[in-house]
Amino acid sequence: MSNLVKRKSRPKSDRLIKRQPFGLLLIVLVWSLAMGWLLALASNVQGATPNSEIGTVDVVPAQYKLGQELYLENCATCHIALPPAVLPTQTWKNLLEDSQHYGVQLQPLVDPPRILVWKYLQTFSRPQRKDEETAYRLNNSRYFKALHPKVKLPRPVQISSCVSCHPSAGEYNFRRLSPEMENSP
Repeated sequence: MSNLVKRKSRPKSDRLIKRQPFGLLLIVLVWSLAMGWLLALASNVQGATPNSEIGTVDVVPAQYKLGQELYLENCATCHIALPPAVLPTQTWKNLLEDSQHYGVQLQPLVDPPRILVWKYLQTFSRPQRKDEETAYRLNNSRYFKALHPKVKLPRPVQISSCVSCHPSAGEYNFRRLSPEMENSP
């Protein structure tokens, strides 16, 4: 007699069980590809606003839009409104609390508009170091200097001089640069 062992044939139900994990894996793969494709279509960035047309330095989420509008309404009527990022948070806090504004007596903002403006400024400004003096002028702000690393700035730096490099600064658009600055290093 031969030592060959006869292979028992497996029932058909056993073979189906072996194939089910492969079928399930195939279904999951097809489902994932379909969902990825649909998400790519849904988040299509064609037609999105180009960075140069966003205007402000930061894209402002909806919850801060009203604060930004109130900031512009109260500040940009007298001078160019600066992006919050150019001055430290403590400067903005002090400016909101003080009715003396660079030698001019102002009617201070009252709550709730003041709170909305503060939340906007606080969110988009930067912290101040403990050993750092509060900067009230652009030329004293390390953030302003960091945002303009290779720019030869006029002395003294004035808010009105922003338009020489940012021609749309009056519309609170600091992304659009003058042609000379567009190609500078």
